[in-house]
Amino acid sequence: MTRAAARDLDALVARIRACRVCFDEPKGTPLPHVPRPVLRVSPTARIAVCGQAPGIKVHESGVPFTDRSGDRLREWMGVTADEFYDQTRVSVVPMGFCFPGYDKNGGDLPPRCECAPLWRVEVMARLPRVGLLLAVGNYATRWHLPERPREPLTQTVAAWRAILERPGVTPPVLPLPHPSWRNNHWLKANPWFEADLLPVLRRRVRDALENAP
Repeated sequence: MTRAAARDLDALVARIRACRVCFDEPKGTPLPHVPRPVLRVSPTARIAVCGQAPGIKVHESGVPFTDRSGDRLREWMGVTADEFYDQTRVSVVPMGFCFPGYDKNGGDLPPRCECAPLWRVEVMARLPRVGLLLAVGNYATRWHLPERPREPLTQTVAAWRAILERPGVTPPVLPLPHPSWRNNHWLKANPWFEADLLPVLRRRVRDALENAP
């Protein structure tokens, strides 16, 4: 990593954290609160966790995955909190950087549509050492696997081995369901996820963290 690369990424993150497009110039209904973009990135990171958008707890803490979903995700990955929050090794780049608010049923709204087109290409281009990208949930899998735009998430995750082992694709992508506790039924209905996918996920994560070039 060069100092110039680090400064360049820091400048980009500063621009993202100052962004108010979804509040001041929204496409549709404005963000219902003052923006608080949340992401953690480093040009030395070996793993990129690409999820949906911060929930209310993350909005309040300013730290990604500081909730029960984060606990489950770290368990899936086989990492400690210290490893996960080592920004030099793990980047967290959600599809939307701000908590989008709640829908009429009390669930989280989708990621803001303004975020990804504005920032995603720029951010990912500045993470040159990522050796494994975890696409968590529908929004991330559709962005990082554009060849599967309308495929149900279960079908995408079930194809994980073929996706992970695509020749010439860098970084390799591993699709995952969202680790929300609302997906307990999905996990019970798809036992192959824990039996087959998670052991490979943990090996790949450990290899990325411990065998950096």
